[in-house]
Amino acid sequence: MANVMIRNLDDEVVETLKVQAKASHRSLEAELRRILTDAARPVGRVDLEALAKRIAAMSPAAGQTDSVDLLREDRRR
Repeated sequence: MANVMIRNLDDEVVETLKVQAKASHRSLEAELRRILTDAARPVGRVDLEALAKRIAAMSPAAGQTDSVDLLREDRRR
């Protein structure tokens, strides 16, 4: 496995990462490893569709406007 050194991180960033690590019951190194591993993982269509569904579920029950309709309306102006 490779080793990586990151220089010149703001102290606030490091403190925030330490808090996140502690909340997850991980060391700072383990938390950074998890963050980097997640960031390097390719995002597939299924992941994006699941994310879109989660975001839609957070929206009010009101109907959603189709973006195609919005684009057509904007082009007519």
